[in-house]
Amino acid sequence: MAHFTKKRSGLKTILPGILFLTFNCCSIAQTTVVKISAGYIKGITEDQSIVFRGVPYAQPPVGDLRFKAPQSHLPWADTLSCIKFGNIAAQYDGGQKKMIGSEDCLTLNVYEPANHASEKMPVIVWIHGGGMTNGSGRGENGHAFSDNDGIIAITINYRLGAMGFTYLGDVGKQYATSGNNGLQDCIMALKWIKDNISAFGGDPSRVTVMGQSAGAKLVSAVSVSPESKGLFKQLVIESGGVQCIRDSGTAKLIRKRMLDTLGISNAADLVNLPTEKIIEAQGKVLSGAQGTNYFGPVDDGMVITGDPYQYINQHGNPKIRILMGTTKYESLLFMKFDPRLYHPDSVVLKGWFGNNYPYILSSYKQALNHNTADTAAIKVLTQYMYQMHSYRLAEELAQDGNEVLMYRFDYTKDGTAATHAQELPYVWYLPQKAKQVDSVLAAQVHSAWVSFIKGENVQVANQAWPNYNSTSRQVFIFDQTPYIKNLNHVYNDPSFPSACFVLKQNN
Repeated sequence: MAHFTKKRSGLKTILPGILFLTFNCCSIAQTTVVKISAGYIKGITEDQSIVFRGVPYAQPPVGDLRFKAPQSHLPWADTLSCIKFGNIAAQYDGGQKKMIGSEDCLTLNVYEPANHASEKMPVIVWIHGGGMTNGSGRGENGHAFSDNDGIIAITINYRLGAMGFTYLGDVGKQYATSGNNGLQDCIMALKWIKDNISAFGGDPSRVTVMGQSAGAKLVSAVSVSPESKGLFKQLVIESGGVQCIRDSGTAKLIRKRMLDTLGISNAADLVNLPTEKIIEAQGKVLSGAQGTNYFGPVDDGMVITGDPYQYINQHGNPKIRILMGTTKYESLLFMKFDPRLYHPDSVVLKGWFGNNYPYILSSYKQALNHNTADTAAIKVLTQYMYQMHSYRLAEELAQDGNEVLMYRFDYTKDGTAATHAQELPYVWYLPQKAKQVDSVLAAQVHSAWVSFIKGENVQVANQAWPNYNSTSRQVFIFDQTPYIKNLNHVYNDPSFPSACFVLKQNN
């Protein structure tokens, strides 16, 4: 007979599981059933956590819901098995030259500590990166926070690329917010978490939203959307800011590239095209790494309303905490993908930045007066791709009264410089599964993130992490020996728009 235990707002059942073979030893895995708002779900005990994979947080955005805002999932009658990951979002696989994934992708994964105290636990919500066009919630292992740290980790899927960020507001009122479908998916997941996390032992008032690269940009966009009020307490923003938010004109011009590639002229025809055709056209439009900035949230006047920095100043979320930063050489990863960037000219820069390219080209030419070509390119591209936007956002958030902790990941190992995404295995450090990381530094980074997520004062190597602001620019540098650095100067090009990528008519 199953043993039922009442757990806060959810009803949990622990059942004998199936036989698993692990490290050549047989062990019985337990399944656990929890009641959430839409019905019962079944997860499985795995290592030191109870894991629920592929939990639907919204209706599948297909059929009449295609290209529309996410809708709450309808209740189900039977217990839903949530042992396997759900579908990844439809995306283009450059290696296979075809679409993978599905439009039916709005699921999340919950990693709950198996043994925890009776008090409600803090929650970390991961929004994955991938240029708004690739990736999934399964990309990082939630066990890194749930097994040993007493934190519930949640990773989510959201609509990507053309399916998540094509602006169709001029097609019909029902598509008014279509340019922000991927962003609205993230917000819908946060609403689901607020309503259901108590069933897993989580505290809905202690939610931290974390992302890296495109995920960090989406976290930033979440923070400047009126729809996100009350859904989070803290943010972790790794290599990203509000530079992803495009104007509707730019969004329409990217859409036109899609239409031209598909050989159609009416944007309304996109709604009924097969997913494969749309995603294959998207792959051609992206043209490799330079398409990193093409898709993303749109200033539609509803989900995103105007300049994001002005929004923070006028309608922000004071009293929240933010941990954010960059790597030292963000641009190196992209330069390896697109070697033209080692000697940038107007052609390559226009592909990456649209009509913003003259700003970068001018700064690069100035940097050549004091640096080699490679060094100048790395420095200037890092500033315009990421660092400038991160520090702009940090200063605006601090000025608005928020507690901001700023970092820079500098660690170089075996001659490999700290480029974009280099900090991820250190943040998601799981000792028994970690590879090719400095274990001492990884433990320090992970411990700092854990302390922040728990709402504690953060210390690294017995040093208190100071708050960042525009007058006291103190940044924690993660290197072989972490240290605090006072920045004398933070690069900013005042004339450069808040959006990293801008297109104008006749482009």
